[in-house]
Amino acid sequence: MQENQEDITQSNEAFLQQVGNRVRGLRASRGMSRKMLANDSSVSERYLANLEQGKGNISISLLRKVAGALRADLGELLPSGHQQTPEQSLINEFVGRLTREEQQKALQLLHQEFSSLGGQRTRIAFVGLRGAGKSTLGHLLQERQQLPFVRLVDEIETIGGMAVSEILALSGQAGYRRLEEKALFKTLNDYESVCIETGGSIVSELKELNLLLTTCLVIWVKASPEEHMGRVVAQGDMRPMANNDDSMADLRRILEERTPYYEKAHAVLDTSGKTVEQSYTELLALVQQQTTLMNSAEASLS
Repeated sequence: MQENQEDITQSNEAFLQQVGNRVRGLRASRGMSRKMLANDSSVSERYLANLEQGKGNISISLLRKVAGALRADLGELLPSGHQQTPEQSLINEFVGRLTREEQQKALQLLHQEFSSLGGQRTRIAFVGLRGAGKSTLGHLLQERQQLPFVRLVDEIETIGGMAVSEILALSGQAGYRRLEEKALFKTLNDYESVCIETGGSIVSELKELNLLLTTCLVIWVKASPEEHMGRVVAQGDMRPMANNDDSMADLRRILEERTPYYEKAHAVLDTSGKTVEQSYTELLALVQQQTTLMNSAEASLS
């Protein structure tokens, strides 16, 4: 028991020393004196000296101040299981100075050049709210074009071993998002060619949205709010009818909030007022058009 306690003490000391080394290293790379860091972080020089020597058991709140003054993420100050290369540090620092649009472009170029998920876009991803026709069109592509169709929600339930409602009840949105990310990565790794039906809220997760945009032809399948509602009810879900006025107001609000994210899709397919066959025919033309454009763009980059 005594040996275990000694091991823990030594481990804690090593951890604090590594934190101190990282703070000192980042401070040096920023060209900051300890006094400058103290002024910028509102943490005393004496406290910083102890921290850098591995003697200060600093609180998370103070460490956040130090990270902020160093223009670094808190995670950069904490030891991890792998050593970050100088090149990785430089990449992180460089990308951190880019605008969000520039970061998305850089991510796309990196995926095209290095990712095993890259290459020609033979994957299609449907985004949009429930009731737009994503499932119907996905099943038609599978039936008529022999393109595998994957509903991401099914993959989430398979990985989680339970229904989505249970996942949300037990783990909340955070747990659901972790499973959603795993399901998306698994699907992209498993299929070179596939049509993926995503959940309506996936676009609000920027990491997953960027992954879709760099590995798939992303199509926003949309409809009018009235048709979204009508189709959901037609599928047998009568919950929206319990208070139709409130439900429609909520639907319009959600659609308005997510529209800026949906608009990042490569193409839009509006199924409002159209039959299934009309929407399917338009989808095929859209895929052909976008594939031609993307292949041309990739050829110009090579």
